[in-house]
Amino acid sequence: MKVAIIDYGMGNLRSVYRGLEYGGAKPVITIDREEIEDSDAIVLPGVGAFCDAINGLKGIEDIIKESSKEKPILGICLGLQLYFSESEEDGLHKGLDLMVGKVVKLPPTVKVPQMGWNSIKIKKESRLLDGIRDGEFFYFVHSFYAKPKEDVTVATTEYGVEIPAILEKGKLYATQFHPEKSGKIGLNLLKNFIAIAKE
Repeated sequence: MKVAIIDYGMGNLRSVYRGLEYGGAKPVITIDREEIEDSDAIVLPGVGAFCDAINGLKGIEDIIKESSKEKPILGICLGLQLYFSESEEDGLHKGLDLMVGKVVKLPPTVKVPQMGWNSIKIKKESRLLDGIRDGEFFYFVHSFYAKPKEDVTVATTEYGVEIPAILEKGKLYATQFHPEKSGKIGLNLLKNFIAIAKE
């Protein structure tokens, strides 16, 4: 069960690696086209600026888009935001356009970035949430959030505004929070993702 963790220079890849390993996968941190194509699933992690991340993906965007038709992909935090059509972070930048919508800044009424534990409200069923109850807490660190223009939201959280916390569209999955930093419940979610990929 090979899971390619995309290494485009953003984020703590080792904690994601350990989380996937705990869930029974054989993760590999890579930016190599052949290794990504050869994987059973893909994780798109990330901490940092949208523009830098998109630039870091240059040369493999086509693989990610093609892979999304046949194998599960999990976007984490910035990885979730990269799915979208565009982001307003530091100007307007085009994303992967795998989900229709825009990434915008958190409202000025709250402290930015959001950093800490927040509960989720489940909106619809998902295999990613097997064994995870409504109201569970996950660890968030972000200054921007996604505003989807299609029905892809599985769960939300509240932080000055309703924020999509978990998304799903076909074989695309994503979390605005960091499951690898969310203790046992986060590891459970990663395990669920691996189970989906095994089917």
